[in-house]
Amino acid sequence: METNIQELSKQQLKSRETKAKIFRAAKQILKEQGYEALSIKNICEEAGVSNGSFYHHFKTKDDLLSYYIEEQPRIDPSYLDLPGTPEEAKTAIIRVYLNYVHYCQELGLEFVSNYYTPKNQSLNPLIRTERPYPIVTVHDYLQKAIDAGVVRLPLPLEDVTTDIRMIVIGNVFEWCLKDGKADFEGNMARSLKIYLDGLF
Repeated sequence: METNIQELSKQQLKSRETKAKIFRAAKQILKEQGYEALSIKNICEEAGVSNGSFYHHFKTKDDLLSYYIEEQPRIDPSYLDLPGTPEEAKTAIIRVYLNYVHYCQELGLEFVSNYYTPKNQSLNPLIRTERPYPIVTVHDYLQKAIDAGVVRLPLPLEDVTTDIRMIVIGNVFEWCLKDGKADFEGNMARSLKIYLDGLF
């Protein structure tokens, strides 16, 4: 019994290492050659893994990029407790996206610039997986606040989350366009606050 547990954790460790290798390879290719050169063949060669290994972890190259954008470090769940006031709700939503700003900065400009391209179909909300990426977190949080009567929206929740997603993408794009020299955090906080203040 003991051996099985150890074997499982060895397997999990190996799986995590393979995933990390694949990601490092993709990041290197994006940095040196850009999105156009990011093929599964190139990623596997750079990482020293088989195609089978790649497909065991990811469906497509865009799925790989999405995994690292969407699986950002979790925000402290206590920030997402039921808000007592609309102001608390706004603060929590902005905090989720400032957390996202910091994560984008950690991933690096080259990675994020190459992720946010119209060619990346994993950005399409109609086909995207339900991973806990920030907009799902915010959607669920707002739904909880609406159900509790703390927040009242003048628009359907889906429209609001679409607007927020577009504001966020705009801020990310601005940061990429200005080669990382835009006030990413300040712009994100300001534009979301203006939108949310006008909303509720």
